[in-house]
Amino acid sequence: MSLFDRQNFDLILEKWPGVSFVDQWDSHVAKVGGKVFAVLGERENWRLVVKCSEESFEILTQMHGVSQAPYFAKRKWISISDDAPLEPMEVEHYVRRSYELVACGLTKKVRTELGIRLS
Repeated sequence: MSLFDRQNFDLILEKWPGVSFVDQWDSHVAKVGGKVFAVLGERENWRLVVKCSEESFEILTQMHGVSQAPYFAKRKWISISDDAPLEPMEVEHYVRRSYELVACGLTKKVRTELGIRLS
């Protein structure tokens, strides 16, 4: 199931604790605890913007179809094009990792209220 499809994006991500969606920036945005962790947008083609680790940033931005995300804080946010050489499960892994990275930044109280348990 491709996360580059809005229906699939919602179906997969809505199962994760504390996730909400909003349409902003001419895109479909997924948030956890009110904080952005994934942006699905279309310009010339479909793109997903997610937060990643420094190591993943260095590796992924060397690939065709993956670049530093414009308009986001320096580093650690990437833009993945639907023509990037990543399998659907790999894309889902990076979106899930983005969710976890952003959720880690929430207070313990908020994570508990939202039912988020991180390993």
